[in-house]
Amino acid sequence: MSDFAFTLSDADFVARSDGTLWWPSKRLLCVSDLHLGKSERIARRGGTLLPPYETRETLWRLDAAITATDPSCVICLGDSFDDLTAAENVSDDARKTLTQLQAGRDWIWIEGNHDAGPVDIGGTHRGEVVVDGITFRHITDKATRGEISGHYHPKAGLSGLSQRACFLLDKTKLILPAFGAYTGGLSVRDPVLSGLFDPTGLAILTGKTALAVPISACLKR
Repeated sequence: MSDFAFTLSDADFVARSDGTLWWPSKRLLCVSDLHLGKSERIARRGGTLLPPYETRETLWRLDAAITATDPSCVICLGDSFDDLTAAENVSDDARKTLTQLQAGRDWIWIEGNHDAGPVDIGGTHRGEVVVDGITFRHITDKATRGEISGHYHPKAGLSGLSQRACFLLDKTKLILPAFGAYTGGLSVRDPVLSGLFDPTGLAILTGKTALAVPISACLKR
């Protein structure tokens, strides 16, 4: 796996090619927008049926990231469940997997717009959390310096290269890609995202390797 190391607010991080964020000195793994239970939520609301395996696949990928890094703390940056009913309806197998992943480590569920309330699946539930001056929250606040967030499911690509889920990074903040198996994405060229970042920042594309490219290059595509 080829990852990308960078510095934000004097702290050294690694954007992993699987879409997770690793803070080595803190042994902290951060992941965003798992959207567990999305297929169940869509079926419950009468939408298009999706294969019922997205929770299993998402947790399998999360298990692999945790095995690779062995974190002492995991922060889930909100929208971990597709809604609170999906959290209540999570299968026994998924609960067992989450319990195993949480064992022996701090586990923090950050409140998201889809799951704005506590979940009864272990760990602690917070609106946001600050670690050594770095703020972890679901939706970015443009005024905050030294911030890590999610929510937007960013994607980016270059000419001749299909769009991939990506991290977006500049001197003050980082937005993580969505980690969930069936999550969509928002292009970095969308004004909602392009207006949040300095064009000298980077889009770090996920995949087999973490490919860092200037945001400005992605905007020209």
